[in-house]
Amino acid sequence: MRCVIARFPFDLVKSEVEHMMKGVAPEPAVGACVAIGRRTYPVKQVGQVITRQDRRDFTADEVTRALTRLGFTCHSVPAEPAGPLPGSLL
Repeated sequence: MRCVIARFPFDLVKSEVEHMMKGVAPEPAVGACVAIGRRTYPVKQVGQVITRQDRRDFTADEVTRALTRLGFTCHSVPAEPAGPLPGSLL
């Protein structure tokens, strides 16, 4: 399937994306994530692997759209707060 990421066209196939991500250790899941096999990867990490571009060159939305069209399940993982919010009661 032809997808445009960072203004560059890519012909992506679900099985090829799965193959590219095989053996890649997932980074901590924060923000937009995608389930590939039994692992959950940040979409920016997957975008970097499949496009071989710097993560600053594309948005998470571009990669999320492409991966969703390929049939992957994408979701958001909220960032956990580092500690209690200022002024909150414990």
